[in-house]
Amino acid sequence: MTIIYRYLGLQVLMGLGIATAVLLPLFGFLDLLDQLDDVGKGTYSVKDAFLYTALLLPRRFIQLAPFIALMGNVTALGRLAVGSELTALRGAGVSPLGISLAPVVVGIILLLFITVLDQFVAPQFQQKAISSRAAALEKSAALGQQLGIWTRDERNILRIGEMLHARRAANIEIMHFDDNGFLLRYTYAKYADIINEGLWELRDVVIKTFNGNAMEIVSRESVPWEPFLKEEDISTLTKSPESLSPAELFLHVHFLRATGQESGAYELALWRKAGGALTTIAMLLLSIPFVFGSVRAGLGNRLVVASMLGISVYLFDQITANAGLLLHLNPALSALLPGGVLIAVAYFWLRRIF
Repeated sequence: MTIIYRYLGLQVLMGLGIATAVLLPLFGFLDLLDQLDDVGKGTYSVKDAFLYTALLLPRRFIQLAPFIALMGNVTALGRLAVGSELTALRGAGVSPLGISLAPVVVGIILLLFITVLDQFVAPQFQQKAISSRAAALEKSAALGQQLGIWTRDERNILRIGEMLHARRAANIEIMHFDDNGFLLRYTYAKYADIINEGLWELRDVVIKTFNGNAMEIVSRESVPWEPFLKEEDISTLTKSPESLSPAELFLHVHFLRATGQESGAYELALWRKAGGALTTIAMLLLSIPFVFGSVRAGLGNRLVVASMLGISVYLFDQITANAGLLLHLNPALSALLPGGVLIAVAYFWLRRIF
């Protein structure tokens, strides 16, 4: 029996490899076409476009994992069905449930691999791709158009116009409020040098102090300032939620909550990582009835139906996530709902077949 499970597991791995070899280059090519539109802007070249696309591949693999699981398992078990090997296995006493165990075990291994990839590889590669592209296009790291980076704590609001590089920011605004929410001091600095985690050196500074109806204005060449946020929090603010690792997202959500800021987008991104794992398992389970439930159907027909299912799941997942963000629904519910629904559907479908 161990030999049979090894054989089934190898077939499923080969199916996943085939699905990856088809889907990953396809989506990578689409990314490349999108990047080629920017060639010629600034110093952005064809080489930069290829580099950006290559660095983005680990993230694309993670995003495509549920569909790779679906297509790969349908391909693997479909090939076994076409070759009458599934019939031979069932004739030898291997139950459909036993045959289904191999894809589930391979799926768990796939999830472990994705977890390591998402924590240690994909974020670093994606952030490198984004920063290299921004440098070539002569764009700075900023959130929004002309809005800069905003953050706050209990009594201060900080706006960073742009991050020129990791150690220097430009167009700094600091607003300090009293306990009643009245503005006490407004500080503007043309530049800020980040000396270390606990010290910034503000350059070309204008300080406006408010005292009742009076306002005092002072200009200084440089002023030391102790920031209320850590250096890693600044770097996190300049990155899109999806480019962060699970650990970075967890810590940043904690920071946003502790400072009373809106954390919905980052919470949703964190929960969607768990939702992606749930959807991957659901896709593996859904792929099994495609084979056992339609023995007479050809492999091509199975792949077409599986592709349609994959597109439908992708649209359902995107609609649920965006609707949850717009309607301020619970991020965990919005992220886990598609995978939960699919697992329920797979469960009842498998019960009918087995």
